[in-house]
Amino acid sequence: MNNLPVKVFALSTCIHCRHCKEFLDEMKVPYDCVHVDQLTGQERKDVVEEVRKLNPSVSFPTVQVGGNVVVGFKKDELIRLLEL
Repeated sequence: MNNLPVKVFALSTCIHCRHCKEFLDEMKVPYDCVHVDQLTGQERKDVVEEVRKLNPSVSFPTVQVGGNVVVGFKKDELIRLLEL
């Protein structure tokens, strides 16, 4: 496993986001998670803009692995990027 930083942009009610986080937990991959729908005000606007730069469709989950972006829960792509 490589040590690339992993950041998950998720919605608290999204089943795909939950499956993505469960997979990362099972693989013991450390990650930061931001539940965009639980943010408010300027913080929410700033995070949505950050997601838009990574994923113009602003869909979830959006997973940043180092300099790479995975849109949606794509287990095979995460395995490849994380060298699991």
